Amino acid sequence: MTLTRLAAGLALGLGMACAALAQTTMKISISVAQNSHQGVAIDTFAKEVEKRTNGRYKVQTFYNGALGGERESIEAVQLGTQELAFSSTGPVPNFVPETKILDVPFLFRDKAHARAVLDGPIGQDLLKKFDAKGFKALAWAENGFRHMTNSKRDVKAPEDLKGLKMRTMENPVHIAAYKTFGIITTPMAFPEVFTALQQGTVDGQENPLPVIISAKFDQVQKHLSLTGHVYSPCIFVMNKGVFDKLAPPDQQAFLDAAKEAVKANRARVDEDDAKGVADLRAKGMTVIDNVDKTKFVAALAPAQAQFEKDFGKANLDRIRNYQP
Repeated sequence: MTLTRLAAGLALGLGMACAALAQTTMKISISVAQNSHQGVAIDTFAKEVEKRTNGRYKVQTFYNGALGGERESIEAVQLGTQELAFSSTGPVPNFVPETKILDVPFLFRDKAHARAVLDGPIGQDLLKKFDAKGFKALAWAENGFRHMTNSKRDVKAPEDLKGLKMRTMENPVHIAAYKTFGIITTPMAFPEVFTALQQGTVDGQENPLPVIISAKFDQVQKHLSLTGHVYSPCIFVMNKGVFDKLAPPDQQAFLDAAKEAVKANRARVDEDDAKGVADLRAKGMTVIDNVDKTKFVAALAPAQAQFEKDFGKANLDRIRNYQP
């Protein structure tokens, strides 16, 4: 009898210990390769979550669009079929329209300005807009300044873009702006882009250097122009219901893990930007690095007038003139 009680007690104790050590696994995905600024972001995030929750939460990482393109991943997070995603803001305005303003061309002076805006009151207010749409936005991260590539010709001035068939993100602001340049816009999910370039379905695309490098676009694109026409943020999003069920200390652990991941992500963007042009030239790309941006800004005047109408000149100026 005593042995039976002892065995029962041990079983109960072991059961409680196992329950205490129970691990919840969540998924997070990106559309680009693991060896990239986005891969660094989610790998750091996963490591930090596990460390900060003493192993009670494990984040499983997926790369190269294994769980779908960015739009599909964000949709899955909203629906609750996937807990987390890390995405550029390309498709985000389709879910949270207030974020459209960040995609206006030539809005940010440089990376330091963009980071200060996102980390300051403007960016933090925008993060709160996700709550009503079924998301918890954990932090802004970075994709970088976007540049043009194509397989047809050097692009030195806006008129060189006329008639080029370019893949664009599924983003209404980008599409409106690029049509003003005379580009034939072709919205497409990122996992399809390499093949579309390879087969000549589109002539070109536009992305930051870290994406151009990690996606190996040098294999299917000859010409790169450092237009820096749009600053592209990235964002960590989590299903709101999943976040709300976490105990407050665990909620803080996820938020702090995202902050650490942002540091690693931005450091990798800086590294890729510093060495990227030389690397791509070495791989055979022609790089136009003396682009006259004033001509591109002037060519966008009709689109900018529409953006001021859509977003309010005061709101755009608040970002343009922001000083931390």
